[in-house]
Amino acid sequence: MKKYISIAVMSLILSACGSNASKEDKKPNIVFIMADDLGIGDLGVYGQDVFKTPNIDQLATEGMKFENFYAGSTVCAPSRAALLTGQHTGSTQVRGNGEFPLDPDKKIIPEILKEQGYTTGMYGKWGLGLKGSTGSPEKRGWDEFLGHLHHVDAHFQRPDSLDVIQNGKLVREKTPENSYANELFTDAAVDFIEERDAKEPFFLYLSFTIPHAELVVPDNFIQKHLTEDGNSKYEPEEAWPEGRHYAGQKYPKAAYAALVESIDAYVGRVMEVLKEKGYDENTMVVFTSDNGTHLEGGRRQADVDFFKSSGEHRGVKRDLYEGGIKEPFIVRWPAVVEAGTTSDFKGAFWDVYPTFSEIAGVSINKEAIDGISFLPTLKNSGEQKQHDYLYWEFHEFGGKQALLKGDWKVIRLNVNENPQAPVELYNIAQDPAESKNLAESNPEKAKELQTLMDSVRTPNTNFNFKTSN
Repeated sequence: MKKYISIAVMSLILSACGSNASKEDKKPNIVFIMADDLGIGDLGVYGQDVFKTPNIDQLATEGMKFENFYAGSTVCAPSRAALLTGQHTGSTQVRGNGEFPLDPDKKIIPEILKEQGYTTGMYGKWGLGLKGSTGSPEKRGWDEFLGHLHHVDAHFQRPDSLDVIQNGKLVREKTPENSYANELFTDAAVDFIEERDAKEPFFLYLSFTIPHAELVVPDNFIQKHLTEDGNSKYEPEEAWPEGRHYAGQKYPKAAYAALVESIDAYVGRVMEVLKEKGYDENTMVVFTSDNGTHLEGGRRQADVDFFKSSGEHRGVKRDLYEGGIKEPFIVRWPAVVEAGTTSDFKGAFWDVYPTFSEIAGVSINKEAIDGISFLPTLKNSGEQKQHDYLYWEFHEFGGKQALLKGDWKVIRLNVNENPQAPVELYNIAQDPAESKNLAESNPEKAKELQTLMDSVRTPNTNFNFKTSN
């Protein structure tokens, strides 16, 4: 009898060891949450003190806050393309809005993760290819999808229908009457997590459409920003009238604050279900925004200044000044990332691709991307490679280019009108507001960076300046 007991005990020990080893070897889940047009100054952890974002701030308390992380672009589609392809806007195929589809020959993040056994789900704004195109979600590695294919559809907070993958095909479904899109996206994301088997890793991409443009928000979020008699707490307000592209809003400032706080509440719901399922320890949660804050749907520069949505920086969405592209970026991953840490790593959306690839054990062609993995920074171990430069181009408003090398940044405006327009030069360490153009006082540095900027882009079928490079 003692012999059998000993054998049984040893079996349990070996089983436990095997279980622990299996747990350690399991690839982490990845949850990537992206706001739409949220400024870097709109979060408490980045300085916001008018409205509150406790759940997002908690991600930073329990993880790593990046001080120098940049979006892929200053508008939505190219920013998302840079994220998913690992290429900056001088390389990736989608370099502007307009429903241009992704390159069919370039694998994107869900495709490479799916090959490593990840179940993939996306909810929210897509904007990288319509149904039937090479960018349609069901063709690009998503097991589940609910959201907007067309970026203009994502302008409205109470759509009558959404695009969804059903049985491997993309269909259109009606939404419940008077429902809010981002609540539906959050519901779907929560369901996706609840339905997962702990044995298999998952990748969740929650791509909100707020606080972008249409300043329409559920009553439960806006009430705290109104006085007892129903007026805005942030007077003076200038109403956005009905009958324009976006729905009317009597109190744009109050509505914007409420929309940001609604994002925070939705993030809280996601974190709650991760903890309930016991997944949060080995789940990497990333929170960011696709570009800077906007001036649309009734929101004005005075509103941006009131909330300090761009922080100390100059510019908003559609600018290549820091306020248009420098974003909040927070990573929480208790199994790996030390709580309450900050990083000054200068990174951008195209770094997410190689980072997720390394985490999942994917071998990629590093020559085909512009990003570098920041996993050493997250682990606080090993040597963190640094960028030689970061580059952006934008094809609206006459064409714009920007390049950041170290603390020096050049910006060229009106590229289509004058391909060799003189550049503006800033030292963003000494002048984060980009208020002092140093091009005339430091012509050698301006010329050096201008020459580099002219050499880093590739031709593109749909997006080219008048320059030949």
